[in-house]
Amino acid sequence: VQLQASGGGLVQAGGSLRLSCAASASIAVDNVMGWYRQVPGKERELVAQITFGGSTNYADSVKGRFAISRDNAKNMVYLQMNSLKPEDTAVYYCNGIWRGLSAKYDRYYWGQGTLVTVSS
Repeated sequence: VQLQASGGGLVQAGGSLRLSCAASASIAVDNVMGWYRQVPGKERELVAQITFGGSTNYADSVKGRFAISRDNAKNMVYLQMNSLKPEDTAVYYCNGIWRGLSAKYDRYYWGQGTLVTVSS
């Protein structure tokens, strides 16, 4: 499965961006789609996740500002980012976890990353 992230760019603090992730295979399966972000010198961190059933999970730092969604028919995952802050500046990566019969059979996929820069 290939994941293609897009939608990053330069935005002023307080602004909004919408990231998109296109999957090369059907996401209408038992999986978890998510967005991670990474800044130089720091570990990649979870931003948001959404299950096939629509349950979501957010990092505390983005709760109330970001919203993850998915369109299983279009094999797309989105991250709507509002009230952006300079500290949201990072490379954002799309992630997919295709569940196996047990955790050891889970398959992990990553997109190439899209840069989000928030100016103060």
